[in-house]
Amino acid sequence: MQFTMNVTIKKSMKKSMKKSMQKLGLALTTAILLTSAFTHVNAAPLNKKSYTEDQFLTAFSGKSKKIITDKLGAPVKKELSVKPEGASGFLGKVGADEKNSKRVTVEMWYYKNIVNYDPKHTYKETEITFVNDRAMNIAFFNNR
Repeated sequence: MQFTMNVTIKKSMKKSMKKSMQKLGLALTTAILLTSAFTHVNAAPLNKKSYTEDQFLTAFSGKSKKIITDKLGAPVKKELSVKPEGASGFLGKVGADEKNSKRVTVEMWYYKNIVNYDPKHTYKETEITFVNDRAMNIAFFNNR
């Protein structure tokens, strides 16, 4: 009778160990899949292109909005410059006659964390100022 109990106990232990091993295998497989998924998600920003100041200025000074959008993507923020009402009266008649001059469109685009000022640090913000669709001024900021 004791022999029969030992065999029964051994069989039940084998079944429970087999179930435990299956659960452990399933848990390990799930952990590996989740880890690889999170690694893939976190790896994407590392492929983002960054530039030194000189590289950025050389690549984008005087370029059109289309070229810049193709290379950098859409900006984080856009602002359109507006001439204040009555500015002509305040400035007087300095410069060209307004009635005979062409309309000038000034727009600022802002990008975040794309220009490095040293190997370990990146400017928080880059401003590109367009005058009539051409990048005419580029500025880098950390204090905004």
